[in-house]
Amino acid sequence: MPVTVVRFNLVEPDATPASLGARYRAAVEMAAYADERGVTTVQTEEHHGVANNWLPSPFAFAATVFGATRTIAVTVSAIIGPLHDPLRLAEDIAVLDLLSGGRLVTVAGIGYRPEEYAQFDVDWKRRGTLQDELLETLLKAWTGEEFEYRGRRVRVTPRPATQPHPLLLVGGSSKAAARRAARLGLPFFPSAHLPELEAYYKERLVEYGTEGWTMMPTAETPLLHIAEDPDRAWAHYGEHFLHEARTYASWQSGEIRSAVKSGATDVDGLRAEGVYRILTPDEVVEQGLDNLVLHPLAGGMPVEEGWRSLRLFCDEVLPRLG
Repeated sequence: MPVTVVRFNLVEPDATPASLGARYRAAVEMAAYADERGVTTVQTEEHHGVANNWLPSPFAFAATVFGATRTIAVTVSAIIGPLHDPLRLAEDIAVLDLLSGGRLVTVAGIGYRPEEYAQFDVDWKRRGTLQDELLETLLKAWTGEEFEYRGRRVRVTPRPATQPHPLLLVGGSSKAAARRAARLGLPFFPSAHLPELEAYYKERLVEYGTEGWTMMPTAETPLLHIAEDPDRAWAHYGEHFLHEARTYASWQSGEIRSAVKSGATDVDGLRAEGVYRILTPDEVVEQGLDNLVLHPLAGGMPVEEGWRSLRLFCDEVLPRLG
């Protein structure tokens, strides 16, 4: 059975508070609908100060999703670790783990936008050191025991339900990220299909004498939208996908490798690339993908069109997946 994901980043260019509030509420309703029909995961993410209103508070969103659902997991992929206070983050994740019955998955990366660090007055040059401190603190905090933190004794409560700790992965596309994950015995989440980096991580596990595993995007993990008439959908809604693709492209340097990477400058080019795909239900089934990532509200997609895509996916694709 393929992994099924509904992704939300709540982007809406030129939003009003009323329209963005409606989009947030629709996303939670969509998550509940997907949960009832057996979708595996809701995925969300974190970015700050983006003009198109990219979601900055993934844990607040996750909490609302958990309150509306029973079984679906929420993967936050990824938080920008050095922007978080380690103790507060340990508390927040513990509370969400208790509320959800262990359904939260957190991927901790270091980000790739210096302006986000500047917004929070965090030193970009110290991001590796700060990430080390964050991860080490989380693992100590979740034991429920006292430990040394910045020269003082602290204890974090409550202790999470999931033992030995809530699922925490180290994200990234660098050898430094792979080493960090291996040293701490944490799973590694490469930001793209990078088998050579996965091999490097496994070598470091042996070196450090730790255990771990990888959760890596497949070589082909397109972002999907389901429509009965893909040509019409591209004509009417392709600009929403292009907006997101161009936003990502503006953030990514040659050193940044992501599963969502597009060089398209127009809708026709984007469609030809295949990073974003608008498919009929039959076409989705025929492609035989191992990971189906539905992106119903991409780039400010009208909410009603997002619902059409999700309903087609749940009603006409899910029942046919083996």
